Amino acid sequence: MRILVIEDYAPIRKSIVERLTEDGYTVDSSATGDEGLWYAENHQYDVILLDIMLPEVDGLTILRTLRAKEQLVPIIIMSARDAVNCRIEGLDMGADDYLVKPFSLDELMARIRSQIRKSYDQKNTTFTLADLTLEFRAKRVYRGDVEISLTKREYSILEYLAYRAGEVVSRMEIWNHVYDEYEDSTSNAVDVYVGYLRKKLNIGDSANLIQTRRGVGYYLSAPGE
Repeated sequence: MRILVIEDYAPIRKSIVERLTEDGYTVDSSATGDEGLWYAENHQYDVILLDIMLPEVDGLTILRTLRAKEQLVPIIIMSARDAVNCRIEGLDMGADDYLVKPFSLDELMARIRSQIRKSYDQKNTTFTLADLTLEFRAKRVYRGDVEISLTKREYSILEYLAYRAGEVVSRMEIWNHVYDEYEDSTSNAVDVYVGYLRKKLNIGDSANLIQTRRGVGYYLSAPGE
């Protein structure tokens, strides 16, 4: 799961990023509205946390711009503007939730999980291909009746391929989804982790389900499809 935090106040931004990272999310963050909008328009996120009072481009303009482009990513507004009319304005403009500052990080995490659950409900809660099953909510993976133990990064890659089932996903798209913007990574990191995934998933006589489109990327497909 990848989350974008757009918040100009450094102590709040830092504490949110640290907590999200501890909870296993991949996180990008921005202190300005124009940079935050660039991230949102050029990367795919599972949730965006958005402050309203931002330098350069305000949060409501970001919200309006994304919704006008039919980007349906869940957006949670975080703002000290606690008046009822402010909350109504944000929600009516397309925000999925509105959290008034100051707030508990535990509550923020719960609201993020709630938005992710709603997205999962729209995409179904499980993915099945041949004898491979992913349980999105529980983050469990099975090959037949055998549960496969994956690292967080391995699971994130497999989950992303499942969400994009039927499409060839480029290495850059996978990298952008799984790695932090400033995280150090080698050029073949995606290939290495896909190799790990294949070794773990291809148990016994199980068929390989992660296919390669040479020079393009990877996709999930059962033999004969």
